[in-house]
Amino acid sequence: MKRMIPRTRASAGLLAACLTLAACGVTYTSPRVSNQLDGVAVREVLLTAQTVLVANKTTPYTPRSLPQAFYQTAGTGSGLRFSGRLPEQPVVPELAPKPLELRAPPQVMPPPYRIGVGDVVTLATRNTGSANDLSGLLATQNRREGYTVRDDGAISIPDIGPVRMAGLSLKDAEAALFDALIARQIDPAFSLDVAEFNSKRVAVGGGVASPRIVPVALSPLTLGEAITTAGGITLRDREYASIRIYRTGDLYQIPLEDYLRRPDLQRLNLLNGDAVYVDTSYDLDRALRFYRERVDVISLNRQARADALTELDLEVDLRRDQLEETRDNFQDRVQLDAEGRDYIYLGGEFRNNARIPLPYNQQLKLTDALFSQGGYSTRTADASHIYVLRSSTHPEEFGAVTAWHLDARNPAALALAARMEMRPDDIVFIQEQPITSWGRALDQFLPSLLNAGLDAAS
Repeated sequence: MKRMIPRTRASAGLLAACLTLAACGVTYTSPRVSNQLDGVAVREVLLTAQTVLVANKTTPYTPRSLPQAFYQTAGTGSGLRFSGRLPEQPVVPELAPKPLELRAPPQVMPPPYRIGVGDVVTLATRNTGSANDLSGLLATQNRREGYTVRDDGAISIPDIGPVRMAGLSLKDAEAALFDALIARQIDPAFSLDVAEFNSKRVAVGGGVASPRIVPVALSPLTLGEAITTAGGITLRDREYASIRIYRTGDLYQIPLEDYLRRPDLQRLNLLNGDAVYVDTSYDLDRALRFYRERVDVISLNRQARADALTELDLEVDLRRDQLEETRDNFQDRVQLDAEGRDYIYLGGEFRNNARIPLPYNQQLKLTDALFSQGGYSTRTADASHIYVLRSSTHPEEFGAVTAWHLDARNPAALALAARMEMRPDDIVFIQEQPITSWGRALDQFLPSLLNAGLDAAS
């Protein structure tokens, strides 16, 4: 009996220690979502296909937008237009006219038209509903937009970049654009046309109603068509009138009477760079001077165009630098938490309890929250008790909390979570499993119990 007295005393001391620890509250308390909360009404709603729609509709939310600088581009050179101006009509000396000699240029078949610098090509595209389709070219109905071929021989399309066109036939240009769209995984449904022919031209001046530059288009340009485009011949004395054609250093002459009498002369094909002058002068030297002046004017126009493109490139670079600086400043403010953001919070059995910012320009779904920050632990979390805690924003329900309850024991229920939209200040909470609660209580209780037992035994 003497030996059992200490054991009895130790057992009694251990029991007293247990009661003391329990009385002092040294026990593990498992967090649970309950309908009882002091001063706050908590309403639990099970998430179903219908209640998800209610949750999204009763608390509307418009995501924050990125600054306008993220949607702007530095621009392209598609707005440049250059047109030449014919020099003044040369002075014709009053000399005794002589019979005019017919020296017509040979009939040639122009090569297939190749796109050149200054041409404006148009893209016609259809609406596919994709956000990656040529960045604004697509609309509800077919839409066309023009792009000018720059000095480097390319056109610049937003979200596609430069595509080289100069020197290509229309068929080859379509193939190049098709390859560029395929390389960027964009639907290549389009048609390509030349809207403005600016790279190949013929000058028509002299005794015509409206001297002008006539563009060479896809079909060959004939002498008759060029003169008709310039308003027709206006000379009164047609007996000694002539049509002179300057081509690559050679000067040809067609008497007006021969031209009017012979349809084959009217159907002579003109080539890029030809200059046509209608005149009563038989002085070929004066006519040749006119064409040389015309060549000088074309050279000056080309230089002016090159200078304008250089200036445009500098302006685009400045605008691009400004946009990049604005975007960098915004991103720095976001990193420093100096920019207004909306957040949700993860609590409970997530691997990392965290604050998650709501994205710009799109909705965050419950599945995004469940699988972010490492997701939740399937060993400790109770998938049947996943909650979205949302405070009411209505003044008459001030302080009320709705606990949207997702029972994900069946993984198919995650399809509902994929439709559940998050709102600012939502708290996604996952309860622990009962065995996890018991294990944690035991982990917390046993060390204190053992220490109390040792103290009692001693």
